[in-house]
Amino acid sequence: MIPVTNAPICSVCVMTEDAEGVVVGPDGQCNCCKDAMARMPSEWWPGAEGGRRMAALVERLKAEGKGKSYDALVGLSGGIDSAYLAHHMASRHGLRLLAVHVDAGWNSEPAVHNIEKLVRGLDMDLITYVVEWGEVRDVQRAFLRAGVLNQDFPQDHAFFAILLRIAREYNVQSFLTGVNFASENLHVPHDGPSSTDGKHVREIHRLFGERPLTSYPIMTMFEYLWTTKVRGLPKRYRPLDYINYDKEAARRELETAYGWRDYGSKHSESRFTKFYQDIYLPRKQRFDKRRLHLSSLIVSGQMTRDAALEVLESPPITERQAERDTRFVAKKLGLTPDELKSMMDSPLVPHSAYGSDKAVTDRLIGIRRKLREAVRR
Repeated sequence: MIPVTNAPICSVCVMTEDAEGVVVGPDGQCNCCKDAMARMPSEWWPGAEGGRRMAALVERLKAEGKGKSYDALVGLSGGIDSAYLAHHMASRHGLRLLAVHVDAGWNSEPAVHNIEKLVRGLDMDLITYVVEWGEVRDVQRAFLRAGVLNQDFPQDHAFFAILLRIAREYNVQSFLTGVNFASENLHVPHDGPSSTDGKHVREIHRLFGERPLTSYPIMTMFEYLWTTKVRGLPKRYRPLDYINYDKEAARRELETAYGWRDYGSKHSESRFTKFYQDIYLPRKQRFDKRRLHLSSLIVSGQMTRDAALEVLESPPITERQAERDTRFVAKKLGLTPDELKSMMDSPLVPHSAYGSDKAVTDRLIGIRRKLREAVRR
């Protein structure tokens, strides 16, 4: 369970300084929501400007898809954001979408139901890539032994790697993501590598893994740069930023259209991600990730701060459910509950303690930024 915190709390949102990288300034506002509010005008267009941007995007995607089987790729996790995105772009704008789902062995039953109902309802083609479970388990055990914070890294990396390979195979130029400003605009500053960093996966697995990886999709930097920068596949778009996206309204629409089933808190369509957010993070970092999600809704005007504080008065999970979920995850990973708890209670190790391509990518980002500034001049 999450201990009561005495850390400073933001007066605008509900972030606290418990999470490394969060700073509440002299004015009472934290750096996270201050940054999100500064980015809002250039990242979210819920009005007429968003309508113009959406129309231009749809026209561009249909032109790209002319003579091909698909206009764009869309990732489906079984969660609300990606499902509503597919529903909105296919049913309202007539796009021919190729749905991609990566099954890393942790799908909740409602998530599987939701994907099936959506794909059938939209008559949409779906590619499901099932990652070999023995290798997924070995990589996840390695990350737990490494003691790093981002335990969703192995699942996220597999998704990115598969997405790039499917984009190349089907020659689809664009990818639509359900990532959106309205419900996930807050970011905690960190110095860790991106989830696209295959070297980071290899280094942690080399140190803590127990079996060779022959099918787990690890993306090298060369593969990432060749696909995204040289071939330009796929371009990434966030269409939900072009509409007045309201998550609760989206949920109701999906329930009516497809018999959508609730799976719990944000990102809990994956049983491992639910464990990571509800149990691992609070125990490892003493941080309630609901603060990040609720604060995003405060920034976008979809929730009041008082309502968010009321939600936080109750724990994200009961002690009984936490014990059951811990036993489930431990058994699936081939660990005892005590072994898993010991990993959660071990000192937090920064991602920078393990090899990655972050230094190289940072240099490339810096060069690109300077080139853009030179062009503007």
